Amino acid sequence: MTPPLAGRPARSRIAAAGLIGTAIEFYDFYIYGTAAALVLNTAFFPQLDPLAGTLAAFSTFAVAFLSRPLGSAIFGHWGDRIGRKSMLVVSLLLMGLSTVAIGLLPGYAAIGVAAPTLLVLLRFLQGVGLGGEWGGAALLATEHAPPGKRGLYAMFPQLGPPIGFIAANGLFLVLGATLTDGEFAGWGWRLPFVASLLLVLIGLYVRLKISETPVFQAAMDERRIARVPFAGLIRHQWRRVLLGAGAMVISYTLFYTATTYCLSYATGTLGIPRTTMLALTMLGVVFMAAGTIVSSALSDRLGRRRVLICAAGASVVWGLVMFPLMETRSVVLVGVALAGALGLMGLAFGPMGAFLPELFRTEFRYSGASVSYSLGGVLGGAVPPLVATVMQRGGLGTTGIGIYVAVMAALSLACVLALPETLDRDL
Repeated sequence: MTPPLAGRPARSRIAAAGLIGTAIEFYDFYIYGTAAALVLNTAFFPQLDPLAGTLAAFSTFAVAFLSRPLGSAIFGHWGDRIGRKSMLVVSLLLMGLSTVAIGLLPGYAAIGVAAPTLLVLLRFLQGVGLGGEWGGAALLATEHAPPGKRGLYAMFPQLGPPIGFIAANGLFLVLGATLTDGEFAGWGWRLPFVASLLLVLIGLYVRLKISETPVFQAAMDERRIARVPFAGLIRHQWRRVLLGAGAMVISYTLFYTATTYCLSYATGTLGIPRTTMLALTMLGVVFMAAGTIVSSALSDRLGRRRVLICAAGASVVWGLVMFPLMETRSVVLVGVALAGALGLMGLAFGPMGAFLPELFRTEFRYSGASVSYSLGGVLGGAVPPLVATVMQRGGLGTTGIGIYVAVMAALSLACVLALPETLDRDL
């Protein structure tokens, strides 16, 4: 029996909670990526040469992707045991407070080796918090959605990342335009991290107003709660966890290659001004948002699988096109390269808000969706900036990076082809 759905006002609150919460969480995550590309190498690794310092900064960036699966397992366990709402509140607090602490953390010049050590620890906690965020927000949307509109409802948490990114980069753009290089490197980069505190308070207010999902409440009433959800997930649906993670890889690869590595490469190697690159990246993220909206809506009509196959296939081609456009150093063509990559990322990302939750049973849906999402980030989010920087240092050039992106797209395509269509599945 299908549990009764919330009324329209409740649905509006659910959409707002998913959108605002993920926007704040990803704002926190993205300001770190931008800072890693622009300033963290000198603030926390000044003893290294510039390229080695950048590699070290990107390594701390990768730490959060490695801790995200742990956060997914922890929050997924309790989200499947006691509910989606409470875990969303805890994840927001953990992520937000870790972000503020990074903004207040003294640099290497003040406390020596303790600075990068604490930076890694706080980045690890950021990843744990984000590991529990997305799965809960996606379930909040899909488990409240009326029949035939799960893709549309799941669009709202999927729009959180582009909104969070625009807010993060917009703030860095303003700071870059108003502060000198010395002021920005000395203290200006810290302001976006500290400002997260206000956003967290807003997000908490919104999330404390929402109700538990009717699907999970029905499972509670019928005593269909697994004692150890993660163990049941691995026992019964481990294959879908791995395939779902593989399907997510290209979204992460396109996004972090375009926003994190390309920002560092264009400003450090191609000589494009920082403010220009930030503006071009923000424009590209607008295309990402548009792609997310279009693909989420189409997935309710054409099916999740068909939309994802088209997006992954097109990404194989764009991986080979992207860096030749970047190498022209033309502002217009660099903008096209970023807009194409991020637009395709949106097309691949939009349906995943409904697709991953639909792959798993209610008893361990939070765990399954979260772990798949986070494992995809280890290969698709943590690795590309590191691989690209190593290739650059080794003299392999950007051709190898483009091939790497194309290979990741082919991997996601193969995983989607191995998964079933979930459009009409009864949650």
